[in-house]
Amino acid sequence: MHPDRDFDTGRGLPPNEADLAKDLELDVLLDAMAGDDKFLLGVARLGLHSGLTSQREIVYRQRVLADCIAEPQIVKDLYQVAETALAEEKRIIGFLFRDSPESVLHRARQVMQLFTDKLRLLRGIGDANAGRLRSEGFTRFFAMLASELDDDYLAEIQAHLDELAFRRGTLISAGLGEGCKGVGYILRRHPDQGWRDRRRRDRSGYTFVLPDRDENGMRTLSDLNDRGLNGTASALAGSVDHIRGFFQLLRAELGFYLACLNLRDRLIANGEPVCFPVPADQAQRGLSARGLYDPCLALHLDARTVGNEVDADAKRLVMITGANQGGKSTFLRGLGLAQLMMQAGMFVAADSFTAAATTGIFTHFKREEDAAMEQGKLDEELARMSEIASQITPGGLLLCNESFASTNEREGSEIARQIIRALTEAGIRVVFVTHLYDLAQGCFAADDPASLFLRAERHPDGHRTFRLHPAEPLPTSHGHDLYRQAFAAKTASSP
Repeated sequence: MHPDRDFDTGRGLPPNEADLAKDLELDVLLDAMAGDDKFLLGVARLGLHSGLTSQREIVYRQRVLADCIAEPQIVKDLYQVAETALAEEKRIIGFLFRDSPESVLHRARQVMQLFTDKLRLLRGIGDANAGRLRSEGFTRFFAMLASELDDDYLAEIQAHLDELAFRRGTLISAGLGEGCKGVGYILRRHPDQGWRDRRRRDRSGYTFVLPDRDENGMRTLSDLNDRGLNGTASALAGSVDHIRGFFQLLRAELGFYLACLNLRDRLIANGEPVCFPVPADQAQRGLSARGLYDPCLALHLDARTVGNEVDADAKRLVMITGANQGGKSTFLRGLGLAQLMMQAGMFVAADSFTAAATTGIFTHFKREEDAAMEQGKLDEELARMSEIASQITPGGLLLCNESFASTNEREGSEIARQIIRALTEAGIRVVFVTHLYDLAQGCFAADDPASLFLRAERHPDGHRTFRLHPAEPLPTSHGHDLYRQAFAAKTASSP
């Protein structure tokens, strides 16, 4: 997932994740990525909010994902090994009844044997497919498997595990401490014996045999045994924890890529295009797209969605106006999702997409009336904008959908105008969908070369093409089209 660090599965989601999920309909996207797998849902959500800002990191992850697309079965095989290792370990834990050093050692040995077998499987997959996956991530991963899990190392682990089976019993040394109490208990290796020595019983030294019903003696002997095994049990349990962490991380990282494959398969099955975006230099503030569409909408529709084009390089403000139900909000969601997916190292829903990475993506979409009536709509909008202002930083992206339309046009336009000015002057890009003509026309009249104005296309007969084109704002949103449609349908259905 990263060229220089592990995927942090313990990190939290961004503070505005709930707003992003609601406004961009992320649950639809994540459900397609996860299928019915709750684990994939979790890693897909974390991965989607990676927020990569480095061109190198984005391209690094794109190339790993390209390998996954080219050879999905290899990735699925690797994932299956990690998932099976963790699932089988849980079954072993289920048979543990007490936490004595002896039981801990026994359980740790069983798990280590399981993990060793799975590591051997990983090595085999790597050896067989190292030349087929060429990204930096997979190349380094397979090289690590080959160098750190070579035959000698695996054989050494197996020899230690065989010895820890204690087929010849346990050999423990101890010294006498104060009060003739045993101290310094250490588990010892049995000395190597030739076949003649093994046939000949060594009767030198002192021995004793416990009577069959000597429960106190058995308990004392067990206690002595536990003291000798304690250090070894702790060390082996620590090694098990380390390897378990490796399998957990491997499952999480591969799980994200598998979730990406699930989404890609769904979109392609619907006949929709996907592409790897080109991350532009942040200083250039690039933003352009061809065939950009909303993947969440595409997942709901049987027909192909309508893609849009945009050329907004170096633009600080993109204002979108035009006919009601003309595709403005859909375009806004598609743009936000493309930016989010690009900064997760994923493909995007477009024929082509180029953009500079942002320092954060924020949304300010209109909300339904507060059912509890604790505050008015304008108060609620201003409170959310204040929260965004406290979090967004230069280089960020703000997507607004009919913000401040809850008050009259003059007041709403003035509020929006001041906010847009303050944010764009701070180096934040704002994409604003609005029906406020006073706002749109005022910004257009300023003739700022860093502003772009798009308008939803409408034919003279009222037909919407759902395409956006550069155009001056109009004083109408053609709401009468929707009025005619609604009342024409009602009239046609009346007796």
